Parts: sequence; structure tokens; C-alpha cells
Amino acid sequence: MANTDVRVRFCPSPTGNPHVGLVRTALFNWAFARHHGGTLVFRIEDTDAARDSEESYGQLLDSMRWLGFDWDEGPEVGGPHAPYRQSQRMDIYKDVAEKLLAGGYAYHCYCTTEELDTRRDAARAAGRPSGYDGHCRDLTAEQTAAYEAEGRTSIVRFRMPDEALTFTDLVRGELTFQPENVPDYGIVRANGAPLYTLVNPVDDALMEITHVLRGEDLLSSTPRQLALYKALIELGIAKETPVFGHLPYVMGEGNKKLSKRDPQASLNLYRERGFLPQGLLNYLSLLGWSIAEDRDIFSIEEMVTAFDIKDVNANPARFDLKKCEHINAEHIRMLEVKTFTEACGPWLKAPFAPWAPEAFDAARFEAIAPYAQTRVTVLSDITANVDFLFLDEPVEDEASWAKAMKEGSDALLVTARAKLVDAEWNAEALKSAILAAGEEHGLKLGKAQAPVRVAVTGRTIGLPLFESLEILGREKTLARIDAALAKLAA
Repeated sequence: MANTDVRVRFCPSPTGNPHVGLVRTALFNWAFARHHGGTLVFRIEDTDAARDSEESYGQLLDSMRWLGFDWDEGPEVGGPHAPYRQSQRMDIYKDVAEKLLAGGYAYHCYCTTEELDTRRDAARAAGRPSGYDGHCRDLTAEQTAAYEAEGRTSIVRFRMPDEALTFTDLVRGELTFQPENVPDYGIVRANGAPLYTLVNPVDDALMEITHVLRGEDLLSSTPRQLALYKALIELGIAKETPVFGHLPYVMGEGNKKLSKRDPQASLNLYRERGFLPQGLLNYLSLLGWSIAEDRDIFSIEEMVTAFDIKDVNANPARFDLKKCEHINAEHIRMLEVKTFTEACGPWLKAPFAPWAPEAFDAARFEAIAPYAQTRVTVLSDITANVDFLFLDEPVEDEASWAKAMKEGSDALLVTARAKLVDAEWNAEALKSAILAAGEEHGLKLGKAQAPVRVAVTGRTIGLPLFESLEILGREKTLARIDAALAKLAA
């Protein structure tokens, strides 16, 4: 049932190539918003000047568009809560921090790094929790003045409540955090720069986010945000506390969380290889959710219709590249041939194509495309599948040559050539010619066609041979068989 009051957000940092785990989070938020007829807010968390860049910001927006995500508020769209880049909202965070201090919800902490480390080490040695011990929680005016007279700088810490915090997670059910495990935490650096721990929940509050769907790695920060929300509501800054749902880890090799450094983590890798957005998103949706027990292939529109956050599994989801490729291949098969032909465009020219631009023949490609479409896993596979049509000579693959060109292959090729010279030039007649040549040499079709395939295409595996010969043409086919005979003779 539609719930137009639903407001979710996707708030990445523009720091390098987008990560597939980040895309999965964006997908679940987008699907949740669209399922409920609600609002998706796209917000940019760019307060880390050392790591954020305009190039990464542009890449992030381009990636969202490529994936087919649209958003209701955010960059390039605007909205009632603009601006949607945190770097442009610093005055807001400063104002909120001052109100938290004035209301007694936060305080200045003058502890040095060395003092903190010493007390943490002592706590560990005594078997106590090693988080911040509240040393500056209740400083007197005299103690504060003394610290400042020493020239000490201070950070701003939020004052956590002394009781347990319980909330119901949409994915994990009821969770409780004890106060000793959630100590007071920093919200503003000594230089006045606000921290993620402040800006993220403040933006959620001011943008009236109703549901926070995010990665499991942020679960430990949730009790902090719940306490901060309570303060923001009491100060009249927030209207309500959002509902949280923490999505399962995406695991890589060796039962480890998929990190940005893992080769299969980069979204750009999938774009460069020619994954379809719908194929990649179909697979990523399966990392923690399913449309049905016996169904893996579905459209994004079908996902939106069926998506319920309560169906998300809390257990870690393993990233399986082979399965991802399989699902993408199935989506390629479902394309209209014309759409597939157009989608292959980038891989049919430089820098991917090994042939000269003038050698490409669009009519030949359109003729071979239906056969190629049933065999490629990703769009970049198309280049190697059709290169024999546009190169002067087929790609030399010595392993294929050694496998196909056995003793007697020269005699077979001579017979095959003779029959091809007089054959009608269509796939059915060409098959009959090769079959007849094989019979003369006591070979079944599979064995008979292998030397012809390698002579003409350079490889033992490829598109349907007889359709390929028909499209390549009589003249080029015979010339390549002649070249192969010359090589065998040599």
C-alpha cells in the first residue's frame, strides 16, 4: 500500500569509485521509496575535504544516472531542504552544536590524545570498557578556566544517557545497548569542524527522514543517534526519530567484508566490462533479499512491486561474481536485438576494437548480432566474438590451432574447400557441404568443422559456424582456408 509519508535517504561520500556495497544500499533505499510511493533524498556527505573531490562527486552522479536511479530531492533536482551537500550546510551544524551545548546535552572535552590513551590502557588492564570515561563531563568553571589557561583546545562531546537504549530494527528485530558500551562521543573537532556523528543525524532530522536503511557496519552508532534525536526533539529541531533498518554485510573472499580494495568491488569495473545496469541491480538485490525462493531473474520494476524491508535477511551475503555474470547474461538475452546491437556500440570501436574503423561493416554486425546475443556474458565479450568479420586475418590462437589441426586436417580442408566453392551461400547449404566433406574422411560433423572454424575465425569456440561463414562471405572464407592450407604445408 502506498505511503507517501515515507522519506528515505541515500547519502554517500564522493571519495573515489562507487562500491557495489554502496550501490546495494542505494538500491534498497530507492526500491523502498518507490514501493511506498514515498520520497528518496539524495544527499552528498562531503565534509572530508582531504578525501572528497569534485571529480568523485561528478562520477557519483553519473553512476546513479547510469544505474537508472532517480531521486526526488538532491543535487540537480533541488528540494525544500536544500542545500543537499554537507559542505554547504556548515552554518546549520554550528548552530545545532551551540544549542546542544547551551541545553546541557553536550560539553567541551579538553582531554589530550595521550591522556585518553593512558586511561584507555588502564581500563583495559582492569577489565573495564575502554571507551571515553566521562572525565570532562562535569567540569567546574574553575577547571574549565584552568584548562584554557594552559592553552588546551577542546572538542565537543555529546552526553549519553546513563540508561540502556532499546530500539526495533526493521531487519534485526529488538536490540538493546547498555550504557557502558556507548560512552559519550565527539560531535565537533577541536578546529570547529563538525563530525559525521553530528551532521548525519542532524540532516536526517531537518530533512524529515522517516526510515534509515543503511549498512550493518553502522549499527554500533545507532544508540548514539537515538540519544541525539531525543535531544534534537526536545530542542525543537527534530520532529520525530526515524525507524532504522541495518542491511547485511556483503562478503568477499575469505569470509571478509567486501572492501573498496577488492577487485570486484568497483562499480566502474562492471561498467567497463559491459554489465547491463538491470543485470547488475538484479544480482545486487539478491544480496540479502529475494523475490521468491525459486526465482533469481526479474526486472527492477518487479523488484519495486515486491520489495519489503522486512523480507531482508540479517545474515551476511556473499558476493559471487560467477552468479552475477550469469544473471547479467540472462538480461542480455532478454533485450530486443536492436537494443542489444545499440548497447554493443562502445565495444565495436577504439579503444576496444582491434580492427580499423573503416573495416567495420554495420550490416554484417546486424546480421551476426542475434547469434552473438545468445552467447555473450557481458557486452565487452562482443569484440572477440565478431573480430573475424572485420579483421584482414583471423586472430592467431596457437592453442586453438594445435587442438584443431590434427593429422589429416589439410586433406579435410582441401575437400571442404572444393565443396564450398560450388555450394549455395547460406547456412544450411554450407552445413551440408562440411558434413559431406567430413563423411568422405570418416568424420562426424563436429570433428569436420573444427579445422574449418579455426581456419576462418582463429578459434575453436565461437558463434555458430555456418551462419558465420554465410555472413563472412564466400571470397573471405575461401581465402582463409587457402591461408590455413599454406600454413599447414609450411
